Amino acid sequence: MNIEQVLFGAFAALTLLSAALVIFAKSPISSAMALVSTFFFLAGIYVLLWAHTVAALQVLVYAGAIMVLFLFVIMLLNLGEDTSGPRLTLSRILGGGAAIGLFVALALAIARVPNQMAVLDASQQATFGTLRAVGASIFTTWLLPFEAVSLLLLVAMVGAVVVAKSRI
Repeated sequence: MNIEQVLFGAFAALTLLSAALVIFAKSPISSAMALVSTFFFLAGIYVLLWAHTVAALQVLVYAGAIMVLFLFVIMLLNLGEDTSGPRLTLSRILGGGAAIGLFVALALAIARVPNQMAVLDASQQATFGTLRAVGASIFTTWLLPFEAVSLLLLVAMVGAVVVAKSRI
């Protein structure tokens, strides 16, 4: 066992722990801050996988920009502590069932993946994961989903302002 395996195990365990804190935190602010730590631990896993560009984007985009947006919406909507106890409602039952179904589908998909490593030739290894390659991929192959996500975030922010406008 080498140091990379130990670090990977530590980052994976801390990622799962902080993800559980996102779900079970009582305060929305605590949940958002646990999500930030989850993003940082994921960035550590990306560094161990030699995906430094993805790790930097993880920290800049998700832990930075997206979480600022989430915290802005939480503060704008003035979401406080939920004083009522947990209630079992139809939407919670359906949401739990959907989460379990997605977990089972993910486990089955992972089980069907062949257990062999991908091999890149020398020219692919030199450009794999660079900012130029990531930018070219985003702005050619994935341009429509990229723009759709940015539009969705804009609509979410405008919607939060409209909802909270009556309280301001």
